[in-house]
Amino acid sequence: MGDDPVPSLKGVAGENRTPAIQTVQRAAMILSAFTVSRPHLTLNQLTASLGTSKATAHRYTKALRESNLLRYDEREALYSLGPQILTLSAAARVGMPVIGIAGPYMQRLVREIDETVVLSVWDGDTAVVVRVDDNTDRTIRVSVRMGSRLSRTESAQGRVFCAFLPSEDIPGLEPQLAASPELRQELVKIREDNISANTPSVNGVRSIASPVFRGPVLLAAMAIVGTTSSVPAGTHSPLAEALRQTAAEVTAELGREQNSPGH
Repeated sequence: MGDDPVPSLKGVAGENRTPAIQTVQRAAMILSAFTVSRPHLTLNQLTASLGTSKATAHRYTKALRESNLLRYDEREALYSLGPQILTLSAAARVGMPVIGIAGPYMQRLVREIDETVVLSVWDGDTAVVVRVDDNTDRTIRVSVRMGSRLSRTESAQGRVFCAFLPSEDIPGLEPQLAASPELRQELVKIREDNISANTPSVNGVRSIASPVFRGPVLLAAMAIVGTTSSVPAGTHSPLAEALRQTAAEVTAELGREQNSPGH
């Protein structure tokens, strides 16, 4: 291949090759640059997201195209996600049925409240966004990128997991609870109300989140995300009640799916 090889996506790190871990990380960064609102990207945009030279970004896009993870429209000079992503997406949905089951309920909630609704799951370390249903009618729209990793204790969804998962399953939580009576009290309140509310002080965004269970097991956190002017503060607003009800309906649906024949 010469002195400037195309990175292998099989994770083999050989002479003159990018180390396997860095290769996977960079490929993931390219793929995660695509969103529902940005389904087509130029090489310059991908280069910026990767933070490398254009030549390096081109090598990665070529490898991803060969793996059918990217498509390239030569006429428009635009990249988009490739057909293999659909196969991976289908496999992920089978592995996490909560995504497909929650979808219609989330879409209905968006129509009812005119705000963005987000679903997150726990990846062993923090909450990760796996579905986003955007509100597209407002002049100012708050969106969340798929795959975003949320703060365990600062985000509303992260706090849902802190409240309902065993504390030993959450890295670093027990020392934080020992040092912060306020956090301990907040997690107790979340367990009582089935709602977590969070208002970051820096960006004017407010989110509220509610747990989704399958039997006794917490599977996901569903959240409403909007501005501080459109999403009321506290856990007892009409929006909070609509979210709590919707999450409860998804929990009930997951319970029926769990108890259906063949499960």
